[in-house]
Amino acid sequence: MKNMAIRRKNAFDSEITIDLTGSDGNVFVLMGRAMQYAKQLELDGDEIINEMQSSDYENAVQVFDKYFGSFVTLLR
Repeated sequence: MKNMAIRRKNAFDSEITIDLTGSDGNVFVLMGRAMQYAKQLELDGDEIINEMQSSDYENAVQVFDKYFGSFVTLLR
């Protein structure tokens, strides 16, 4: 019989990547993901979205990275 192990979910690094050059790089897709992740992390999604919308696309990407860069990799 094969030995089995039960591990905590967070023991696995499930890297999430978003390709900014593809359709996932659309600012509206990024804002949707930001709301989803904010809800999961119990952050104020409206505040994050307002900050993302406060300037141009590059700002939106930087704000997204500020809040979610610890577990989401953005690809250019």
